[in-house]
Amino acid sequence: MLKGKILIGVYVSTFFVMETIRAQELQVDYQKIPDLVYGQSADRELLLDIYLPSAVDNPPLLIWVHGGAWRAGTKDSVPILDFLDDGYAIASLDFRLSGEGMFPAQVHDIKAAIRFLRARADSQGYNAQKVALLGASSGGHLVSLVGVTNGNRELEGEVGDFPAEDSDVQAVVSYYGASNLTTILSQSTPHGLSVRKPALDLFIGGQPEDNAARARQASPVFHVDSSDPPLLLLHGDQDPQMPINQSHELQYAYQQHGLDVAFEVVHGAAHGGPEFVDAQRNAVVLAFLNKHLK
Repeated sequence: MLKGKILIGVYVSTFFVMETIRAQELQVDYQKIPDLVYGQSADRELLLDIYLPSAVDNPPLLIWVHGGAWRAGTKDSVPILDFLDDGYAIASLDFRLSGEGMFPAQVHDIKAAIRFLRARADSQGYNAQKVALLGASSGGHLVSLVGVTNGNRELEGEVGDFPAEDSDVQAVVSYYGASNLTTILSQSTPHGLSVRKPALDLFIGGQPEDNAARARQASPVFHVDSSDPPLLLLHGDQDPQMPINQSHELQYAYQQHGLDVAFEVVHGAAHGGPEFVDAQRNAVVLAFLNKHLK
């Protein structure tokens, strides 16, 4: 276990590379529990890190899922650590990337991590009954999909040692994530197509028109029902990689079921950038989390 203060360069992913979007000193008192094994794939152990805020009893838990076009990124990029100061514990996880396993491997891993974190809550010291999923770009897509598929037998998977635990969450925050793989290409810019088509080949094994059933299964909009958790969407209106209509589609699906959904349009923002984790946007996310987890 590590304990102390951290100096962090924060990263949010685009589809192919991890770009630095903010570099600031964070003076956060914390306990970090690194490299906990929550599951096993064919080739490697699946690991997560836990960050615990100091002097907070039984804090709610935020689970961060990194982006990277489903094919890149690691648990070491955690742009939400500011929320430690607000009394939240944070877990950040690695999962099988699309080069290691096609969808639904990523969803199986994330759900296994939730079950692991719920099973280990008493020993680690956070509140597993108050859990939110947060993710950016492809991570935003994955947290939305995991959030709306609790109990889906095909997507729960068999990863990990705690099949009796629940993989449900109490809130979801998607930063500029996909929601409908059957419409994403028709909404995309030429630049978006140039990066998204290869990513989809790896993620679902081809293009959506050739893999219609898998594209639908991997699309949160087709799973929304009245039991789904509250959702906050953040998306830039100048995003050249992930069409903002993807967030509008998920917002509409939520509204059609009378669910709690909020949409923060970041005017002038592209695909990621410091404005998504500045004081203004963090205040929006914090208000949402406090409403549903505290």
